[in-house]
Amino acid sequence: MADKAPRNNQHCTIPDDPEQSTYRFIIVSARRARQLQGGARPVLPTSSKKPTIIAMEEVRRGLVKYSLTGEAPEAPAPEPEEVL
Repeated sequence: MADKAPRNNQHCTIPDDPEQSTYRFIIVSARRARQLQGGARPVLPTSSKKPTIIAMEEVRRGLVKYSLTGEAPEAPAPEPEEVL
């Protein structure tokens, strides 16, 4: 049993990029996985047959293009202080 090689779970990791949102990665990957389940072809060759694994790898490599639809809410401008 100890002779087995450790399993590589690189394909299951979420990237730790401070400029990217983890939630955005998950949402984009989930939408791409749904496209793959619906019959879309994978962008890159892979040995995996699982759409979620394929989608996560495509998003991680930047092969899936997406755009942000909503704007971030702006903080209200501070009101000027009165000087007496």
